[in-house]
Amino acid sequence: MASVTRSIASSQQLEQLDTPVMPGNNKERKPRRRVVDYDEDDFFFAGDGRRRPAKYDVFINHRGLDTKRTVARLLYDRLDELSIRSFLDNQSMRPGDHLEHSIFGAVRDCSVAVAIFSKHYCDSDYCLRELAMLVDERKAIIPVFYDIEPADLVLPQELIDSKEYTPRDIERFRFALREARRTAGIGLTYDFTAGDMAELVSATANAVMERIQEMQQTAQQQQHMIISRL
Repeated sequence: MASVTRSIASSQQLEQLDTPVMPGNNKERKPRRRVVDYDEDDFFFAGDGRRRPAKYDVFINHRGLDTKRTVARLLYDRLDELSIRSFLDNQSMRPGDHLEHSIFGAVRDCSVAVAIFSKHYCDSDYCLRELAMLVDERKAIIPVFYDIEPADLVLPQELIDSKEYTPRDIERFRFALREARRTAGIGLTYDFTAGDMAELVSATANAVMERIQEMQQTAQQQQHMIISRL
């Protein structure tokens, strides 16, 4: 029944979507200003403000339309249980936080990223920008192919033809997707037809733990080497 598999033994234009609501706040909200090429489900809208001075271990890159209320949230909760500080926009941002400062600050701060690739992922400007920044920052990226194949990670022609993006933007997006496809061998896959969501979340959380532990061990070894030379 192996619906969640690993290839090695070790280890957002806007739609008419509901405006996200902060947990515990059931008051009716006024419609917020929409932003071109951003999907409301891909991030949590907040007013202008300074970025939270938080440090995150993990950044969860995902397409909200496909996964925010399923695997992305379940993974966030599981990592929280393991005392791993992860960034998921609608859970990690507060009213008053600046949208781009918060998200891109978390990208810069994280040690590891989980990129959840799904059916509508490449339609999202914001997903692609986050992924490109993660690649630029040389972050360790754990890919999850959520009912898609690595070969499906291609830019839509509408985005390529759009005047919203410069040639450099397009090349950065393409390069980031190529890098994601190259990591398919160490990724996780999930099939809707026979999928086990709990298994997917558990396997992804374990992969995150392993990567963080490896990075900590490497840092300790480097520190010991420096001390031994003093």
